[in-house]
Amino acid sequence: MGFDQAAFNTFVIENGAIGFFQEPLTLKSGRKTYFYINWRTVTENATLTDQLSEFILTYAADMDADCFYGVPEGATKLGIITQFKHARASGGPLAMGRAKPKPHGDPKDMFFVGKPTGTTVVIEDTTTTGGSLLAELARLKDAGVTVQAVIILTDRGEKRDDGTTVRAAIEALGIQYHALSTAPALLPAAYKTAQPGASVKKAIEAYFAQYGEAPITL
Repeated sequence: MGFDQAAFNTFVIENGAIGFFQEPLTLKSGRKTYFYINWRTVTENATLTDQLSEFILTYAADMDADCFYGVPEGATKLGIITQFKHARASGGPLAMGRAKPKPHGDPKDMFFVGKPTGTTVVIEDTTTTGGSLLAELARLKDAGVTVQAVIILTDRGEKRDDGTTVRAAIEALGIQYHALSTAPALLPAAYKTAQPGASVKKAIEAYFAQYGEAPITL
């Protein structure tokens, strides 16, 4: 069977990867948000991480990848588990990136605990403006790694500060961009389930009016 979008969206909501704040949280981008995408609630659980990796492998079945690699640190564990499953038959690499470069030892180990080899698919948990992902892609390019595609677990569906999208920025590098889910598609059902209140609803709709690729209605 192919990737089941409805089943994945249900998996996201039922396992708490999307939720709401009564007071805004400041993102790394500096934007203040009343909703969160936190995949750690899933990847801290072995059974759920196993299920999540299966969603990824099913989605990527036609990509002919040699290596799946998780962006440090948010997708590190997921990348290793996905690649372990993928490489059991082929004996491929088990690659892991360092969040901070190692200041001593063999130079080849400075940025990686096992460098990605072959055609690589990069996994990221979520994107807002894509800064961390783009920085990691630049580091992989400098290391001579061939990145075929990126797979985002949840794209927040926001414009970058220059008005472009993360998808456009990635595709401009000649890299395929795939999102297993998007916040605009998830939020209405998540809001209905959580019922965080009218003030949160109004704040999120205003947020997407300002930052979103398109406005949303909850």
